Amino acid sequence: MIFSSFFSTLGQLDDPRFRRVLGLGIVLSILLLILAYVGFLWFLQAILGESSTLPLVGEVTWINDLATWTSLLLMIVLSVFLMIPVASAITSLFLDDVAQAVEDKHYRHLPPAMKVPFAEAFKDTVNFLGVLIAANILAFILYAMFAPAALFIFWGLNGFLLGREYFTLAAIRRVGRVRAKELRRKHLGTIWLAGTLMAVPLSIPLMNLAIPILGAATFTHIYHKLTQA
Repeated sequence: MIFSSFFSTLGQLDDPRFRRVLGLGIVLSILLLILAYVGFLWFLQAILGESSTLPLVGEVTWINDLATWTSLLLMIVLSVFLMIPVASAITSLFLDDVAQAVEDKHYRHLPPAMKVPFAEAFKDTVNFLGVLIAANILAFILYAMFAPAALFIFWGLNGFLLGREYFTLAAIRRVGRVRAKELRRKHLGTIWLAGTLMAVPLSIPLMNLAIPILGAATFTHIYHKLTQA
């Protein structure tokens, strides 16, 4: 089910509306990563001073470093960790458009979906980001205790959180918040596995730019296939 949903998503890449949303998602991902990286450099400058030297990175000189190859490589490495919260933010912005494009092609018999108010969607996004950040901070304890399995812990934890969020957002459009949570609990194993399979490419630099939108489309398929089973 999970792989067929993903391949169905890939088969829709020729849809102009889908390509537009995918392109917007990639551009926004890059912008959010740059903003996060600028914030990271600002933090380093505030802690270390105007000009400081870090192992492997070299001298950090704020704005001047933004244009260096070392800076670019550092941003790519940081994207492994930053793309998880970026993915959640992009999903809240584009999931409705992506889901509608998927449903227009594959589920034409369905009535119009419910619109989630922007304020409610924004609140959900902020709450989820808080949970995501807190969970990953606490997970560093597990990374230190079980270093050889750290990557798998990272994938499993974020796969659980991402699958939970993506499925819920896809389901709310059709059945509302209460029923969406019931379905999420009922199909937890499938949702967790799908989220983990999404978290893996999210940790691969450059490839991870397209994953949030592809994940939103894939979870739309997964929701419909689970409820039609």
